[in-house]
Amino acid sequence: MAELIGQPTRIPVPGGKIIDEYVGRASTGDAGVSVARMVAPGGWTEPAQAPGFDEITLVLRGSVRVETADGVYDVGAGQAILTRAGERIRYTTPDPEGAEYVAVCVPAFSPETAHRDPQ
Repeated sequence: MAELIGQPTRIPVPGGKIIDEYVGRASTGDAGVSVARMVAPGGWTEPAQAPGFDEITLVLRGSVRVETADGVYDVGAGQAILTRAGERIRYTTPDPEGAEYVAVCVPAFSPETAHRDPQ
């Protein structure tokens, strides 16, 4: 059965980043996938992580830098990057105007399975 999702669940995070989850553990109770819209200010950083989920990051505006063991990727508007579960990654927004992007995680994101480095 179809389900219209009019209001996302806002997930609080430090550093001025906004996470609005439309589908996932926090919003719909789905553990298999999460879909969230992110808005991050320029210069935003987060700790490195080795998540227990694959993540597709689709950049809508600005750019997102993704640091991996294989290299550094600057993902611009209209581009996407796929990172795999267990891969050590770190996201930042080097663009002074920040970034807006969509993250799709399989299985769904949870703070426990993000496996972030301590701050």
